[in-house]
Amino acid sequence: MVSGFVVGLIQFDFNLRPILFQFTQKIDETASNFVLAAVPLFVFMGAILERSGIAERLFHAVQLWTGRLPGGLAVGTIVMCIVFAASTGVVGATEAVIGLLAIPPMLRQGYDKSLISGTICAGGSLGTIIPPSVVVVILGPIADVSIGDLMVGMIVPGVILAALYLTYVVGVAIVQPHKAPRPDVSEIDAIPLSRKLRITTTALVPPLLMITAVLGTIIAGIAAPTEAAAIGAMAALVLAASYGALDWTMLRAAGWRTLIVTAMIMFVLLGGAMFTVAFGSVGGITQLRGVLGDLDVSPAMMLAIFLAIVFVAGFFLEWISIILIFVPIFMPFVRDAGFDPVWFCMLILLIVQTSYLTPPLAPAIFYLKGIAPPELRLPDMYRGVVPFLAMQAICLLILVAFPGLATWLPRVLLGF
Repeated sequence: MVSGFVVGLIQFDFNLRPILFQFTQKIDETASNFVLAAVPLFVFMGAILERSGIAERLFHAVQLWTGRLPGGLAVGTIVMCIVFAASTGVVGATEAVIGLLAIPPMLRQGYDKSLISGTICAGGSLGTIIPPSVVVVILGPIADVSIGDLMVGMIVPGVILAALYLTYVVGVAIVQPHKAPRPDVSEIDAIPLSRKLRITTTALVPPLLMITAVLGTIIAGIAAPTEAAAIGAMAALVLAASYGALDWTMLRAAGWRTLIVTAMIMFVLLGGAMFTVAFGSVGGITQLRGVLGDLDVSPAMMLAIFLAIVFVAGFFLEWISIILIFVPIFMPFVRDAGFDPVWFCMLILLIVQTSYLTPPLAPAIFYLKGIAPPELRLPDMYRGVVPFLAMQAICLLILVAFPGLATWLPRVLLGF
C-alpha cells in the first residue's frame, strides 16, 4: 500500500485527489466482491474444526491405519493435511493445526528434523492445489475462468502431488530408516479391528461428508463457491455440536481466528490491488505487455517464460500480489496462443504453491516457525522443503506433458 501510494503521488504530481479516488474505488471493489465472501466462510469452517477438537480426533484415527507403514507418522501427517486442506482451503490454518498435532510425536519417535519440517510445510501448502482453495476463489475472477471449473480441474493435479509427497516420505523411510524410525505398534495392534473401524467412522466419515457437501454442490452446479462455503461453515457447526464441542468459548475463539486470518488475507489483497493500480499508472503493465508481445518465441517458450516469472516472483511476493499483478497480463497471451485457460491456471497454482516454500519469503516456513518448538531450527526447515520442491517440479512437468489431467474432469462433470 505504501509503495503504491508513494508511486501514485509521484505519478500525479503530488495531487492527492486522483490517487485517493482510485484507491477508494479498489477498496469498494474488494469489500463488495461477492466471490470473496467465500474467504471468511472457509476460514471459519477450518477454525471450527481446529477449536472443536475434530482435527485431533482425525489425526488419531488416521494414525491407526498409517502407523505400521514406513514413515507412518509422516504419512499420516500428509493424509491429515490432505483432509484438512479439503476442509478449509487455507494454508496457514492447515499448517498450524497439523503442526501442533504432529510435531511432538514425530520428535519423540526420533524423526529427522528436516523431514518433520518439510513434511508439515509441504503438506500444509497442499491447500493451494486441493479444493476448496482460497487461492482459486481469488484466481478465478482475475483470470476470467469459472471457479467451478478450477475447483474440479485441480482435483487430479492435487491427488498427483499428494501421491508424490507420500511416495517420497515412504521412500526416505525405507532407504534411510534412521530418518523415520519405525514405531512400537503394539498399542495399535492391541486395538480390536471393530474398535478401529468405530473410531475411524466417528472421526473421519463426518468431515468427509462435509467436504463432499461443499465440493458436491459446486460440481453439481447447485451452489456457487460462496454458497458452498456457507454450507461448509454450517456443516462444521453441526459437526461440532454432534461431538458436544459447540459452546460460546469455542465459538468466540473460532470467530476471533476467522477475523484475524480474513483481515490478513483481505488486507494483502487490497494492498496488491493498490500496488497494481500504481504499477499500471506509471505504464508498467503496458510496457510489460509490450515486451511480452514483442517476444518472437514459440508458444511453448512463452509459457516457460510466464512460469519462470511467477516462480522468481514467488521468492519475494505474496501469492495474492503475484496473481493480481501477473495473471491479468498473461491471460490474453495464453488465450491467443490457444492454451486452455483452466490448464494454465493449474500450472500457475502449482508455481504459486512453490512460493510457500521458497525463501526469503517462504510463508509456510514462517507459519511453522511460529508454532514449532525451539529444537526445530530455520536451517532444518530450509533443508527440509528442498525435496518437496523437487516433487512439485515433477508434478508440474507431468501436467505440462499431459494437459488433459487438468481439463478432463471439468469437461466430463461440468461440460465446460
